[in-house]
Amino acid sequence: MSLTEEILSQLPGDVLGGLRRSDRILTSIRENTAPIPTVVKESQQPLESVDWDVIICGGTLGILIGCALAVKGLRVALMERGILRGREQEWNISRKELEVFLELDLLTEAELETAIATKYNPARVSFHGGTEVWVEDVLNIGVDPVYLLATLKTKFLATGGKLLENTPFTEAVVHPNGVMVNQFTARLLIDAMGHLSPITQQARQGKKPDALCLVVGSCAQGFPENNSGDLLLSFTSLQNQCQYFWEAFPARDGRTTYLFTYMDAYPQRLSLEALFEEYLRLLPEYQGVELSQLKFQRALFGFFPTYRQSPLKTPWSRILPVGDSSGSQSPLSFGGFGAMVRHLKRLTFGIHEALQTDRLSAKALALLQPYQPSLTVTWLFQKAMSVGVNQKIASTQINQLLSAVFQEMQQLGTPVLKPFLQDVVQFSALTQTLLKTGFSHPGLVVKIIPQVGLGSLLDWMVHYSNLGVYTALFWFSPMLETWIKSQPSEQQYYWHRLFDSWKFGSGCDYSDET
Repeated sequence: MSLTEEILSQLPGDVLGGLRRSDRILTSIRENTAPIPTVVKESQQPLESVDWDVIICGGTLGILIGCALAVKGLRVALMERGILRGREQEWNISRKELEVFLELDLLTEAELETAIATKYNPARVSFHGGTEVWVEDVLNIGVDPVYLLATLKTKFLATGGKLLENTPFTEAVVHPNGVMVNQFTARLLIDAMGHLSPITQQARQGKKPDALCLVVGSCAQGFPENNSGDLLLSFTSLQNQCQYFWEAFPARDGRTTYLFTYMDAYPQRLSLEALFEEYLRLLPEYQGVELSQLKFQRALFGFFPTYRQSPLKTPWSRILPVGDSSGSQSPLSFGGFGAMVRHLKRLTFGIHEALQTDRLSAKALALLQPYQPSLTVTWLFQKAMSVGVNQKIASTQINQLLSAVFQEMQQLGTPVLKPFLQDVVQFSALTQTLLKTGFSHPGLVVKIIPQVGLGSLLDWMVHYSNLGVYTALFWFSPMLETWIKSQPSEQQYYWHRLFDSWKFGSGCDYSDET
């Protein structure tokens, strides 16, 4: 019996079966054998009547946007395939990012404080053979998903929202004046069903992911007392043609530890079960504890496909993917809660304005998920943190590069380091880091070019230049605001989406002010 089988069989429920089911899905994606669903159809017949302004499919994170839209007075229905209830495992985020729940009137101050299950400081970034970097107030808040979702559910229902639990999405038919989802009708369908959404799969037409992030982990008790966390840590060189990275957070039920790695989508790559075996093999060395001393509370595992063609533009009117369905997270991050929260205010106001001005064509809705150079530039970083399936590089090369880059960022100070650790890339901070690293470690930079490939580097230069352009446009945009207010509301919709794309596409949405 493997370590994975031994430990997962001790946990309640069929955890090992769940892991193997995830692996079967992962294999079908890698081998490109998954059938392409046809869940979206189009009809030229107008609907007789439309019941809702918005139907949201996918409740776990859909409730965030659903509640925000209901509070703004829209008629919202939320479809969830099971019962809407958060997972036991906390969602880690930074305190400043949670302010949006107060700004959108989704939670009171007291409710927000109750939703915070754990707090810790500081957090560490460290690479094998390099210096340690410590940072405060990054992903140091653990939010209780069960409490948060229950509170939002209550608010949603109190503001007139309709919750359709145990109602899996089956099909959508787009009509000229609305969309029929199963047997319900609305002006707009929002897809919040995640990476494996059948709508997303149909829109992508069987395209293989350009990269994958695999993550496994657990929450367990019995670790030595430790009130700090790890954001990005590596203590091994290349193994199984992968660079392993670790995260650790204090949790209410013990300590959560994750092992994750970036890779391409070739079929011969590591499975989730094999990665879990690696996690259990290395965990004692990572945390200085024997497995026999640990009491495992739960196991965590998943994979995150990322596509260069992101955010996703669907070919249909009246359908908008949000969150992981849209691919609007960077290839470095796991998406999910943090990515949804970051864009929650932008999406709430944008969707509200699209409905008010009837801008619901595929072209108009695509502006709600715009090209963002701040996300696209991170593709090169993801490539630099992984190694091709048959590529030969020095086993310590990735660690050496990351150690050098973070050492330079630490010297440049918190305004450079903190946004990057929260998945926000800004032109000024990136330029300073590149120049400093290039001058201090020219040999390392030269080694990276064959690793990532010249084509990728030239492509990256375009997005890096656009990052600078978007930054300049964002600072210029206030000069246009008075003129835009004099435009018809339909035109204002397009200008507001342009402003949003400059703001988020330059990373200028980030603020560290308390």
